[in-house]
Formats: sequence, C-alpha cells, structure tokens
Amino acid sequence: MSPSMCTTSDQLQLQYQYYQPGDLEIGEITSQLFSVADTVTFKEHPKTKLVQEVVTIPKNYQHVLSMMFAVREINENPKILPNVSLGFHIYDSHFDARMTYRNTVNLLFSQSRTVLNYNCDGQKIPVAVIGGLDSEISLYMDTILGIYKIPQVTYCSFAPIEHEITQLSSLYRMVPNEEYQYTGIVKLLLHFQWKWVGIIVQRDEKGEKFGETLAHMLSQSSICTAFTVRTPIQGNLFDIFNLLEPYHNLTIFLSESSVNICVVRGDTHTMLDVQLVLNLLESDTMKPISKVWVTTAHWDFSIATFQRALDVHVFHGALSFASPSSEVRGFTNFLQILNPLSDLDGFIKDFWEQAFNCLFPGTDVHQESKDICTGEEKPESLPGPFFEMSMTGQSYSIYNALYAVAYALHSMGFSKVNHRAMAVGDLLQLPTSKHLQLHPFLRSISFNNTAGDQVSFDEKGELAAGFDIVNWITFPNKSFTKVKVGRMDPHSPPGREFFIDETIITWYSSFNQVVPLAVCNDYCHPGFRKQKKEGEPFCCYTCVLCPEGKISPQKDMNDCGNCPKDQYAKKERNQCLPKKLNFLSFNEPLGISWAVLALSLSLTTVLVLGIFIKHRNTPIVKANNRNLTYCLLVSLFLCFLCSLLFIGRSTILTCQLRQTAFGIIFSVAVSSVLAKTITVVLAFMATKPDSTLRRWVGNRFANSIVLCCSCIQVGISMVWLCAYPPFPHVDMHSLPQEIVVECNEGSSNMFYYVLGYLGILALVSFIVAFFARKLPNSFNEAKFITFSMLVFCSVWLSFVPAYLSTKGKYMVAVEIFSILASSAGLLACIFSPKVYIIILRPELNCKEQLIRRNK
Repeated sequence: MSPSMCTTSDQLQLQYQYYQPGDLEIGEITSQLFSVADTVTFKEHPKTKLVQEVVTIPKNYQHVLSMMFAVREINENPKILPNVSLGFHIYDSHFDARMTYRNTVNLLFSQSRTVLNYNCDGQKIPVAVIGGLDSEISLYMDTILGIYKIPQVTYCSFAPIEHEITQLSSLYRMVPNEEYQYTGIVKLLLHFQWKWVGIIVQRDEKGEKFGETLAHMLSQSSICTAFTVRTPIQGNLFDIFNLLEPYHNLTIFLSESSVNICVVRGDTHTMLDVQLVLNLLESDTMKPISKVWVTTAHWDFSIATFQRALDVHVFHGALSFASPSSEVRGFTNFLQILNPLSDLDGFIKDFWEQAFNCLFPGTDVHQESKDICTGEEKPESLPGPFFEMSMTGQSYSIYNALYAVAYALHSMGFSKVNHRAMAVGDLLQLPTSKHLQLHPFLRSISFNNTAGDQVSFDEKGELAAGFDIVNWITFPNKSFTKVKVGRMDPHSPPGREFFIDETIITWYSSFNQVVPLAVCNDYCHPGFRKQKKEGEPFCCYTCVLCPEGKISPQKDMNDCGNCPKDQYAKKERNQCLPKKLNFLSFNEPLGISWAVLALSLSLTTVLVLGIFIKHRNTPIVKANNRNLTYCLLVSLFLCFLCSLLFIGRSTILTCQLRQTAFGIIFSVAVSSVLAKTITVVLAFMATKPDSTLRRWVGNRFANSIVLCCSCIQVGISMVWLCAYPPFPHVDMHSLPQEIVVECNEGSSNMFYYVLGYLGILALVSFIVAFFARKLPNSFNEAKFITFSMLVFCSVWLSFVPAYLSTKGKYMVAVEIFSILASSAGLLACIFSPKVYIIILRPELNCKEQLIRRNK
C-alpha cells in the first residue's frame, strides 16, 4: 500500500491511511505519524522543482502496532465476539484541523471522496473510533462523530477548560482525570519540600490555564512560582527553524536561573520545545542546565527523524506522571518479528526508512546517499526516543480502548433488547441509529485486561484510575529506562492517595544523588523563624532568632511557639526540655544544712532547759519568773522544730500547719518575752512603799499576758484556716526552667496579719524592755531582752523585702532563716548570760551575791 495523493486548492498533501476489513470495523485517527516538509527549491535543476519529504515521529508508530496487536488478540479469542471479526481503519491527522475533519468524514463515508451522509464505496461505518493523541484533535473529531453518536475512545488528557465542552459528547477517555495531576504535583513538591519552582507551558489557552491553575494551587500550599515560561506556538514541526532566537533566549534564561525544579505541562508541542531549548545549550559559554523536570502524563522522549542529534541526557532524573500501564505479554515478541517487506499495515515501510535512515530500492532518487534498507534491521537497536520495545503508556491506553469497545459490543450482542436476545448477526448490520445503544454498555464496562489491570470508566467517561509517578533514567547512547517510583490515586483509601519511594529515585548527576533543594533562600534552622522580605514572594524570607522562651523545633517555621507549661525552651531555642521540680528538699545541701541547724538549735534549747531545770532553785533561775523562762524555752524549742515543716514537698497537712504553727508558737515566745519584761518593770515599781502594783506581781498576771496575747494569734490563725486554708500549689511561670512546688497561702493578707501581729508584740516588748534596761535590779533581763528584740525586729523587717524578691525554694529558705535567726537571737541574747553564770561562774549564783548587789 502506498499513500494516496489528494490535490487541494492551495497545496499538495499526503493522506496516510490503512484499512483492514472485518465484520465490525473500528476507526483510529492517530496523531502525527507523518508530516510533510515545506517546499524546497533545488537551484541545480533548470526549473524550480517542488519536493515533498515525509517526516515522521517514529515512536508514534507504536500506537498503530498496539491497535493491530489488540485486534489480533480479540479476533483470536473465542470468548469475545465469537464468530465476529474486528477490522479497522487508520488515518493520520497530521496535527492539522482540516486534515482531521477530512479524515473523520472519510472514515465514515468514503475512502477516496468526501460526500457527507453518503457512503459512495459501500464502506462499513465504524462502530467506534480510537483517537487521538492530542485533545484538540479529539475535539475536532468529536464535532463530527458526536452528530452520529459514534463513540470515540481517546487516549489523551483534557485540560479542565475542555471538560465542560465534552460533558455531553460521545467522548470516552482511556486516561485518568487530568485534574488529579494538579493535586499530585502539589503533593510531590510538598513531599520533597520544594518551595521555589518554575513552570513551563505553551503560549496557548490550555497552557495559560494550566499555569494559572497550578500557580494558584501552589500558592495555597505555600509554594512559590519563581517564573512561568511560555514557549511559542509552532504551526508545524518546521516552524522551529523560525523560532531559534526565542529558543536561544530561553536557553540562556534557564542556564542562568538558580531554580532547580521546573514543572512542565507535557503536551507534545511543549515537549519538543523543551528538548530543543535544552539542546541549544552552548557548553563553552553557558552554565549547564541542571534541573529536575516534573512533568504531566503526556511527557515522552519522542523526537522527529530530523532531530536525531538531540540529546535526552539533560532529562536524566526527571519525574513525570504517567497513565497507569503494565507490560502486556506477547507485545515485545510481536515487535521483534516486524518485517517491513510484508507490508503489514501500510505505514511500516515509511517508518522503517525514517527510523533506520535508509531507503528501500526504487524509493527516492534524490536521497541516493542513504543506505539501502534490507529488512533485517532490528527495532530493538533503535534509541528510546525513536522507538520503544515495551508498550508505552499511550499504546497501553489504545490497547485498553480496543478491549473496552470489544467487551461493550460483546455485552450489547448478548443483552436483551426489545425483550429478545440480539443475535450476533445483528451486530454485523449495526446501523448508524443504533450507535447510541452502544453508549450505555461502553459507559458501564468493567473488565480485567490481559495484564491483570482493571479497566472501567467513571461517571465522567474517564478512566477510573490514578497516575503512576515515573523516574526517567537516561544513558549516553540515547536510550533510557522508566522506573515506577510512586503513585497518585484519589480512589485509594484516605491517607494513601499519594505514595512515593524516594530511595529508588535517580537524580541528575550534578545533585550527587541527594534530594535537590528548591527554596528561594536557605532554610531557617531550628531555633529561628521566617520573616518575610518586603516586596518579594512569600517564599523569600530572612531568618530571625526566636524570642526568649519560645522555640521552633523544625526548620523553616513561620513562627516560634511556646513550650508546654511543664517544659522550657532550650538555650538554642530548638526544643523544649522538661522543667525540674523546685522545692527545698531534705536531699539537697541547702535543705540538709537548714535541717541540721534547726535540730542543733533545738538540742541546744533542750540543753539550756535541762540546765535551768537542774538549777531551778538557784537565784538566777528563780529571778524574773521561772515559769515564764520554761515557757519561753519550750516555745523556742518548738520554733526551731517548726522550721522543718518548710522543708520537703508540700502537702495539705504541711501547708496548713507551717504558717499557723509558726505564728502561734512565735506569739507564745514573744508574749513570754513581753511578760518577762513587764514583770521586771512591775517588780521594780512594786518595791516602792505603799505601791498598789504589788498585787500584779506574780505568776498569775504573767501567765495571763502570755495566754491573752497568744489567743489573739490563735484566733487569727483559725480564721485563716477556716476562710482561706493554704493548699499545695504548682507554679509553672515564676521560674523559666523549673516548676515551683509551693504552698499557696490562700490569702496573702492573712499571712501578713499574722506577721504584723508578731511585729506589734515584738515592738511593744522592745519599747518596754528599752525603758527598763537600767533598772537597778539584780539579774535584770531588760537589757538582754532589749537587745534580743532588736535582733528579732531587724530579722523580720529584712525578711519582708527578701521574701518578696525571691522565688521557689529560696523564698522558703529565707523564711527558715528568719525563723532560726530570730529564735536563735532570743535564745542567745536572753539565756547565754545566765548559762554563763550557772556553768562558769556558779559563785555569782547565790543569795549573798544577790543581797550584796542590791546594796
């Protein structure tokens, strides 16, 4: 078979077609198997001569072969359409609207003449049409096929702007919804944390819509678009020679750009543009273009025969989405036995000549320099951009489309129509009006193909499947391999829609097998936050250290966060550390020191008490009311012991006892001191003749003073415990790195009431003792009491600011110090002189000495 020549009013065109008859026929309009070169003028001829050269994209020839292979399998399978054979018509669209319309009409009505609604040659009308590779071609075809309700199963993706056009048409798409790719691209970029990417599209409506939609989705996911490059539109393959200057400018731009990730809408034209741009790189004057190419499903290394020198290695490590495909058993063997001399389909000889750059004898006298085709050439020796021995994704879609139509026809033939079974013979006479009946069966078709994959359409007439993610690995001999590294399938269970195994991905050589970075600037390390740069995209920022007390545990965080209440920020501000409990413990040196000191002073007090009890009948003990002395020593002993309540972890019992016990015991002690002071004054005043104060001198009055003053403090403490009882409390905020375990006093006012009352008692004792210090009484304690009250008041006056300025266990330590210091002051100032006399100067502790001193 040779191509038929058709003459038009303005130019000569080659119309390539192939026809294989059958009981039922399926049409296919494939895309750009062959194109016609521009007119070439040969000056060596006496007259200008027009020469047309067939130019091919050899890789697209596999589309034809996959259809033939599928038809052969179906016809040889007795379980599908028994006693019915499928035939087919194949036309080439040339990516040209007029040729597409013409060939679509010819497919329906005539092989040679175009007469609408008239089949001049008695040709069977196809039951379905497969095609085409480009969405525009498919829409051109649908304009005519839709009128006659002839199903068209296409294997190209449709942009979202085209979906609305095709909702009510006869189109079925053997590819998943292209919108899934938008989500997949975003998820892929987010997976690798690529936030600074470029977009390359063609300067047409589909490319603009793709760029706008993707840029919007990227922005919503905090990914910035560094640039959007729009490649010029080609009228045909040979327009590239008129576009070398813009291509060269684009090459310079990509060479100088620091963006490592480029997203490309992988339609046929854009693919060729990008390949040409990257091959215009001048290695001696330009930087190498080292990028990761992320492309949509129609990306493929397909080059025309005149582009043999193009190098595909620049795409090494590219990631592309791909329609799901599997290896079909027997297809590779089918390709290996191809024989151009058999005239298999009418295209094979032209494919063979173009792919192997040879000529069959007697073909074209103007290309005698080419080798002679022998037919022994091996397709497997061709580089990948020319031809693949494994079934490509597009060929796999064509293969499934044939089976879908066959199964739909099979179901239709054995269904009940008009309450009777349609005979197989009725299918052979399928009229045009009954094409409409095929649609419900095709729409609801679901089957497992020979590769084991399930094939079905969704409610939109699209393949109910997701996309594979493929890693392209190229080799110096222009061959390549495709490795499936992931999948994007919205039909998967929630959380498993996107998957990628980055461990098996091969990256471009300049990245040294490390995941490339795609950021406007370096990441902000943990401990820093991002701060936007004015006038630049939101992906461009500076890094600012987190404020004190806040952290950013991960890189590139928008803001610093607070740690949980029980944790604090590390110095580097990149993580939280657990806070330690802060309380004065018996296990730490400070707690041990205070406990030992308290016990030592308690024992000292007991020792003093023992000395006084042993020498209770001596004048120095009996002077100034012996009972008050015992009461004061016992209260001081308890004061030293009550300080132990402040050491250790707070409990309800210790919280309620520590301040109230401290207040009551100290009130007893200070009241005893006050009673002793008043006793000294009364004893002196009672010595005067006719003094009425003698009746007040004695134990009863002194005990009354102690009891009354102490009861007031007891009353205050009872009100405190009943109305505002203290309780254990955990303070998370006072200390940045510690949790303060303390007693909440319930009411700070009540605490200061207790302390204030003690201060009043001490002040009164000090004033009385100060005025009685020079009274001429033997063993007069007034001057010692004066000094002890001075120490007592000084300690507690300094306690207040020190208490308020400290936190945690040191606040408790301040109060313990004040208790021990003031108690020790009373013990030392009042009792040390007496102990000195009793132990070291017993000769002074006698009645004669007392009488002598009184004289």
